[in-house]
Amino acid sequence: MSDHSQFSLKLSLLNDYQFLVDFGDMGQLQTDEPAPLGSGDGPNPSRLLGAAIANCLAASLLFAIRKFKEDPGTLTVDVSGEMERQNGRLRISSVKVNLHLGNESTAIPHIQRALAQFEDFCVVTQSVRQGIPIAVEVFDSKGQQLNLTSAE
Repeated sequence: MSDHSQFSLKLSLLNDYQFLVDFGDMGQLQTDEPAPLGSGDGPNPSRLLGAAIANCLAASLLFAIRKFKEDPGTLTVDVSGEMERQNGRLRISSVKVNLHLGNESTAIPHIQRALAQFEDFCVVTQSVRQGIPIAVEVFDSKGQQLNLTSAE
């Protein structure tokens, strides 16, 4: 049984601002800063943070729906981040995540219960949210925005 209370990975400088992120048995990923620092040959840390938030929320929403043995359909996620200068340095000031279910909400009888709790399952979002506002919206396959009842 694996211990999920710790994680480790290794970064190695490849060139300029390009790093190879080694996740061990889970593979590798090349990162890079956009121009003018780097050449944009991979995602930068800000995009990785956005991906981590979005991926964690998506997995949490799937878990919350599937624990009721219901089908969310194919889930897609859009994430965007805002950057602003704080004390003269560029910082991520907010993140917005839109989750799009592949099925209509009426086909998911326990959707409101799932929506009320799924954010609490997300380790990444709840950790990052302590310092960066994260707005979350969920839409069904008809584009109807569903009400969330969790606290930020």
